[in-house]
Amino acid sequence: MVKLSVIVPFYNVQTYAPDTLKSLAANARDDFEFLLVDDCSRDETPEILARAERDLPGSRVLRHEQNGGLATARNTGLDAARGEYLTFLDGDDWLAPDYFPQLLSAIEELGCDFLRTDHVQCTARARAVHRVPHGRRGVVLNPRDVILPADRSTPVDYAYAWAGIYHRRLLDDGLLHFRDGLRTAEDRPWIWRLHREAKSMAIVGLLGVFYRRGVASSLTQIGDARQLDFLRAFDQVIEETARDRDAEVLLPKAVRTYCAIISHQLGAIERFEPPIARKLRSMSAAALKRMPQDVLKEALDSMDTQRASRLRRLRRRPVSAEVAA
Repeated sequence: MVKLSVIVPFYNVQTYAPDTLKSLAANARDDFEFLLVDDCSRDETPEILARAERDLPGSRVLRHEQNGGLATARNTGLDAARGEYLTFLDGDDWLAPDYFPQLLSAIEELGCDFLRTDHVQCTARARAVHRVPHGRRGVVLNPRDVILPADRSTPVDYAYAWAGIYHRRLLDDGLLHFRDGLRTAEDRPWIWRLHREAKSMAIVGLLGVFYRRGVASSLTQIGDARQLDFLRAFDQVIEETARDRDAEVLLPKAVRTYCAIISHQLGAIERFEPPIARKLRSMSAAALKRMPQDVLKEALDSMDTQRASRLRRLRRRPVSAEVAA
C-alpha cells in the first residue's frame, strides 16, 4: 500500500527542478509515491522529469498536452494518487531531508483529517520563517473554530496547500480538488472549504518546506490577465460561505479578506499593463457590488482609512452589465 502521495506540478522550471527532485530523493521511502505533473512545459523541464522517473524511487510523470495552470495540475495528481495520505510541493520549491517521514508521523500520532505546518520563505539569499497564524500547536482542533476573528490573520489566510498533509478521506469526500483552471489564488476557496467541512485538524511547528519567492516565471511576479483569477477565487469563497449553516458568523471574515486582497491589488496596479489595470478596476468594482452590502459596509467601517477610502471610491464606480455578470 502507498502510504503517502506527493503531488508536484512543474511548468518551465528547468532552473529549479533539479533541486526540487534532489530534495524529494532525500525524502523517498518504499511506501511513498511522487506524482510529477508536467503542465506542458516548453523548456527542458520534460527531459529533467524523464530522468527523474528513471532515478527517483516511487516517481511517476503525468503530462498535460495543454497548459492548465496550477489548480488543474494538482487535480491531475489527485486523480492519480493512491496514498493513504496526500501532500503537495511546487516544482520550484524544496524540502529538508526526511521532512515527509516526520510530517507523516505527526499526523498519524494526532489522528486528524489534516495537519498544517510552518515554512521557510526564501527570497534570493534571505530566509524567513512564516508560521501558521494560530497559537495552539500539537493538539487536535475543530477547523471551523479557527476561521475567526474577522479582523485578524487566521489559518484560512495561510492558504498554502503544500504547508500540510491531508488524509485520503478528505479526497474521498470531495474536499481536496481545486477549482479547475484557476491560475492564481487557487488555494483560497480550497482552504476555506477544508476549514468549513473537515472535522479535525492540527498545527505543528515542523519546518521542512522551503518556499522560493521572487521567481521570474511565478504568477506573483507577472502582471497579466491571469492575476485577475483572484476575483473568481474569492467569489467562490463568498458564494460557498453564504450557503454555510454559519454564514452570518463567517461571511464578515470572507468579505473583509476579499476587500483586503482587492485593495492590495489596486495598491500595486502599476505592475499591470493599462488594459489589464482598467479591467482590474472594473471587475473589482463589480465584485464589491456582488457582496452582501450590509456585511461589506461593516467590513469597510472596520478597515484603516486608506484602504477603506480606496474601496469606497471603487464601490461608487459605475459598472457595465457585462462586467457585473
